[in-house]
Amino acid sequence: MTVARGAALAALVIAVVVVAVLLLSDDGGEEYKVTLINAGQLVNGDDVQIGGRRIGSIEDISLTDNNQAQLKIKVDADFAPLHRGTTALVRATSLSGIANRYLALTPGPNNAPDLPSGYNLPVTSTTSIVDLDQLFNTFNAQTRAGLQNVIQGSAAYYAGKGPQANEAAKFFNPALSSTSALINEVLSDQRTFTSFVVDASNLVSTVAERRGDLAALVGNANATAAAIAAQNQALAQTLGLLPGTLRKANTTFVNLRSTLDDLDQLTAASKPVAPKLAPFFRTLRPLLREARPTVNDLSALIRTAGPDNDLIDLLHKTPALAQQFGVSSKLTITALRKSQPVVTFIRPFAPELIGWIRDFGQGASNYDANGHYARIQPIFNAFSFTSNPAGGVLTPLPPSGRSNFNQSDLLKRCPGAASQPPEDKSAPFLDDGRLVGDCNPAQVPPGP
Repeated sequence: MTVARGAALAALVIAVVVVAVLLLSDDGGEEYKVTLINAGQLVNGDDVQIGGRRIGSIEDISLTDNNQAQLKIKVDADFAPLHRGTTALVRATSLSGIANRYLALTPGPNNAPDLPSGYNLPVTSTTSIVDLDQLFNTFNAQTRAGLQNVIQGSAAYYAGKGPQANEAAKFFNPALSSTSALINEVLSDQRTFTSFVVDASNLVSTVAERRGDLAALVGNANATAAAIAAQNQALAQTLGLLPGTLRKANTTFVNLRSTLDDLDQLTAASKPVAPKLAPFFRTLRPLLREARPTVNDLSALIRTAGPDNDLIDLLHKTPALAQQFGVSSKLTITALRKSQPVVTFIRPFAPELIGWIRDFGQGASNYDANGHYARIQPIFNAFSFTSNPAGGVLTPLPPSGRSNFNQSDLLKRCPGAASQPPEDKSAPFLDDGRLVGDCNPAQVPPGP
């Protein structure tokens, strides 16, 4: 072996040793464990980053006893140790790949306690990535089919429209410039913008706390929209009638102005009286409380379940009753008119009729073992009276002539002539001579 070959061989050995040392030597970093709900398609050797800079790598991926992913990571010495409050998030390098994920750490504050080597970040401090497939899996079959139709339709819409799209792209610069100017204007007042962001965050947090109510609201709105859609024909008819209704409403509102002017006067006049209403209402409250049973009874009287048992049913039958009453009332009026002369004639004899009923009751009230003393059978025209200076004579009539009321010798006494005339000449009653002719004032009982 020549000296040149020996030197070359020695140099090769030294280079291999240096590479081995560089590859196999430990740089003094720290190892930690990270627990995730799922590994999110991470693989051994993927980066561990902080703020977009690589600070370590994933050494191992295993499964815990409760089927969660546990990563073993190594953090370079320049960034170790980590501090308490550190969180981990699985991120994707881009949307164009599948297994291009990395673990992003958000370190805790430097004044927080150090995390010891081998510390396990719990699942409460980590967040797994949400794959696009998971988002699509939340859609039902109908929604996924609709999304496919949108994508395919968009492709069909833009097919062969490349030149037009390029022409439209020329207008992006003004739009982006205007958007940039708008953003700069919004960010010019940092305090107002910060307040807006904080208030918006509080609003979103408040809405998130009431997500159950919000879900119910969305569900009810969906049911309402479905009900409206089911009544689209009626809604169309309503919208057709709406212009006429609005025109009439406009006229009504115009007329309402004068009413409001009058109402202003009423309100002004009511102001002095209004303070007195409070004591009146306090006094009225017990009355209203006591009136509840009466109102309930009145309600039952006005309307009760079932036919023919309340005031409303009676009112429904009133028209037919009024129709029948109209016929009967005409007949009644005719009968009253024809009975007027009879009533006029018999009215002055009311005392005699009442006296007869009174005396008959007194005379027939006593009774013995055979019954009442008065055993009477009415017989009309049983006697004929003939007057003479001695006082007159009652002559019995035969039965065949007792019912003849057309005899010329029947008495036509005036009212009050059933007994001897009193000294004040108040009987018989002649009604200032108007009864003379209908009765004979000379027909009075004999005697003083």
